[in-house]
Amino acid sequence: MKANIGTVDRVIRGIVGIVIIGLGIRGQSWWGLIGLLPLLTAVVRFCPAYVPFGLSTCPSEAEKPAVPPDGPKPA
Repeated sequence: MKANIGTVDRVIRGIVGIVIIGLGIRGQSWWGLIGLLPLLTAVVRFCPAYVPFGLSTCPSEAEKPAVPPDGPKPA
């Protein structure tokens, strides 16, 4: 499983999941369990629904800053 959820997407999914679970608890409804889905996808950084469409909110390798494996060199 290659990660396909970026940082902003993770935060939004985590907040939405917690809110849905909270509303389900407050309303004493089993519908709150639906909040586990965005929360779980945020934790594992993988969304199966993105795969058929080829979507990814992770930054590409070209966008990541290039840092040597031994760390940045002091100036």
